[in-house]
Amino acid sequence: MKPTAPPIPTIAPLLVGMIAISFAPILVRYSDAPVSVQGMYRMLFTFLLMLPFGAKYMPAFKRLTLKDWWLLFWAGFFLALHFLLWMASLTYTSIASSTILLSLEPVFVMIGTFLIFKDRASRLAVIGMVIALAGAIIVGSGDMSISQEAVFGDLLSFLGTVAVAINMLIAKQILTRVPAYLYSLIVFFFTFLCFLAYNLSMGIELTGYPRKEWVVFLLLAIIPTVFGHLVFNWLMQYVKATTISMSVLAEPIGASLLGMLLFSEMVSGMQLFGGAFIIYGLYLYLRAEKAEAGASPRKEPAPTPGLTSSAPPPLTKEG
Repeated sequence: MKPTAPPIPTIAPLLVGMIAISFAPILVRYSDAPVSVQGMYRMLFTFLLMLPFGAKYMPAFKRLTLKDWWLLFWAGFFLALHFLLWMASLTYTSIASSTILLSLEPVFVMIGTFLIFKDRASRLAVIGMVIALAGAIIVGSGDMSISQEAVFGDLLSFLGTVAVAINMLIAKQILTRVPAYLYSLIVFFFTFLCFLAYNLSMGIELTGYPRKEWVVFLLLAIIPTVFGHLVFNWLMQYVKATTISMSVLAEPIGASLLGMLLFSEMVSGMQLFGGAFIIYGLYLYLRAEKAEAGASPRKEPAPTPGLTSSAPPPLTKEG
């Protein structure tokens, strides 16, 4: 039986994860390698770092069904798509705009939960979603006055956010019966394979990069992936997906501050205005979720063909 409460207070790993993911756009900017190469080695190094500690999960590995493998593959595919789109967005738009749009993740998780599980949101949650989306439009309109490239970067970040929300919805299903560590190990490997296939098909060089690039690849694996995504995947066993996705609110703040310090990227008035809308909208959404949880026990969503199995109902619980 899976535990219903984490062995340590959730605030500690949440803080670690939030700080770790703030360094992702900074490290991406420091690299001159193609983003698909960065993503590929980020996943490969993460997988290799995790592999020695995966032996104890062999019994669970052997119990994986064909449906489990199918879900794990698609989780890896959408994680690769997220990394590819979002990391590419940093080439065209600012760190602030890219990460502000990335914080819309909870909105897409809520929409996906409604479409797949018919889990209706409260009026306050919907109001928060509308305000957050309005903030995204403000950020995009502000970047429109800068250049078309900036708007294209915003679009890439937006689509990357949709991809990671789909990844989280898949994770919500598979983590009801697969240990978080095993889930992460397999999904990261599938993500690596997706990047490898992409690079080979596009004729992108896989080797020959200077030492600085390999250091960045390794740091991308250790900081935002192990201490970010892996920690969040572990937490999804105990808290709701929307709770984990709210942690992305820290990324635009931390990453924008680091961007100003390290790259002299000043935040524009429209970014601040739109970002405030997004953060306030997501704050309202979180309040609605807490109010709902405190009012009555949360009902689990009904099984959906193709996404569930005969396993126990999904835990309410982000990568």
